[in-house]
Amino acid sequence: MCVFCKIINKELSGEFVFEDQNLIVIKDLYPQAKTHYLIIPKKHISTISDIEDHDRDLIWGLFLVARDLAKKEKILGYKLNFNVWKEWWQEIMHVHLHFLAN
Repeated sequence: MCVFCKIINKELSGEFVFEDQNLIVIKDLYPQAKTHYLIIPKKHISTISDIEDHDRDLIWGLFLVARDLAKKEKILGYKLNFNVWKEWWQEIMHVHLHFLAN
């Protein structure tokens, strides 16, 4: 089981910012910006390449939560980033969206 699945299942701790039935948002342990969240679907999907057509709403939900976080925290400018495969800095093989803002 991957690290994110263990956090989702409360087997490991994480600093939760948000949770619903489909996803969690946690603070990144090694932030690259003043605000650095990881928006993670609860369904284990290893990488963007493994997303299936029926995951469309789940993945779109990551972006909607990012939008809502920005509104709630009054953040006007921010960056959203997916890293795909280890060659491009995906350290944990579970899809996650980085939300970064200063």
